[in-house]
Amino acid sequence: MSKYQEYPHRDQLCYFCVEDAEINYKDVDTLRRYITAHGKIRPRHRTGVCAKHQRLVAKAIKRSRHMALLPFVAEIQHT
Repeated sequence: MSKYQEYPHRDQLCYFCVEDAEINYKDVDTLRRYITAHGKIRPRHRTGVCAKHQRLVAKAIKRSRHMALLPFVAEIQHT
């Protein structure tokens, strides 16, 4: 057995290519799917979007942060 275990490749289809959806910085509900709980932008291999749409999603998230629609970082809740 090799050092690295091989997993079957799963074809991920880009949500924006399949649905023909438009990326808009004002659509906060859609953009929240592409950020973590801490406010970081999720990587492409986690979200399954193509490279073109990943760049557009990142740009839209950054614009919506500057317009104060999305947080730059999440607030830490102390118990």
